[in-house]
Amino acid sequence: MSPRAGRTGPRTLAFVESPVQLLNVLEWAHAHAPGAGLALVVLSPVDPMTRGQLRRMAELAREEGHDVRWEEARGGASAPLRTIGGLAVPLRRARRVVLGDPFSRYVQLLLTITRAPEVVVVDDGTATMEFAGQLARGERLVRWHRKGGRPGPRDLALAPVSAAARRRLSPGDGRTVEVFTSMPMEDVPPGVTVRAHTFTWTRDRFGPPRVTRGADLVGTSLVETGVVDADAYVAAVGALARTHGARRYFAHRRETTEKLHRLAVETGLEIVRPELPLELVARRGPVGRTVVSFPSTVVHTLPLALAGTGVRVAVCDIDPAWLTAHASPRARGFLADVVGTARGAHPLRPAAPPDTGPLSAR
Repeated sequence: MSPRAGRTGPRTLAFVESPVQLLNVLEWAHAHAPGAGLALVVLSPVDPMTRGQLRRMAELAREEGHDVRWEEARGGASAPLRTIGGLAVPLRRARRVVLGDPFSRYVQLLLTITRAPEVVVVDDGTATMEFAGQLARGERLVRWHRKGGRPGPRDLALAPVSAAARRRLSPGDGRTVEVFTSMPMEDVPPGVTVRAHTFTWTRDRFGPPRVTRGADLVGTSLVETGVVDADAYVAAVGALARTHGARRYFAHRRETTEKLHRLAVETGLEIVRPELPLELVARRGPVGRTVVSFPSTVVHTLPLALAGTGVRVAVCDIDPAWLTAHASPRARGFLADVVGTARGAHPLRPAAPPDTGPLSAR
């Protein structure tokens, strides 16, 4: 393990809470800070699958010459105070802060400490699109699947922190803000620099993969976030598997064991729990000739990571009948935007719409 922060180190300090964020920090460093070592802080979550992928990604980061510090940031009631206190000195010394999730309460708290003149936001999936739009429109920072709901007591209590973080994420007063993204940016906040993320490091480091016949399906956590009904989702996955001849289902790291067991039993698919972000797994191979996904980050990222391999990415629209009664008013429009913008940027195939029987007409 790396020494605890507090000692003098690289003047670029990066914070990540997910494997994809860590991958995108590596991509940013490869593209825009080659040869420069980062001080990379992993604010570890509790979820075992996410922790496992983060451990593997941390190994890759060390191989690239970066200093990695693993923080048990959620390991008990005193963990946040201990973590933030231990990071105060390097935060004040950093000239540049790189972060992956501007919606994270943890990251927002850390942003209130730093006075770094350079802030870089790397992709945290499709949420980056929502972040840029909210910043451009002067809105409070709210995750897309919660937008439209009333703020809870915790939201109200942390509102001053969120407002302060939002100011740190806005250019001005000698501070520059950069967004490093593979997502289309329709609303760019004034003064924010957008740099293209094309998965150059991933393509240089891995592959090309062995391409197999048939298709692979990509899972999503839309059921776990309360957006899509579980019965409708399982029926749709089964129909897509039959239509496209898929044999494998790459699980999202947040999908529950119970749901995955049900998918295996009812669809006959082989459930794969990736040890790394899907972009790296697909690039290393083997991978199906067609990859079928619901609206998610991978409909933007996989075409870039798999460029030149002959693999085709197909996207299946979310039937409005699949949405739960608790889905936020923003959910339907946001999911449609994810698909529409991806089809505008990449030669995506529309996946044959699954015939889910009676569930389609709910």
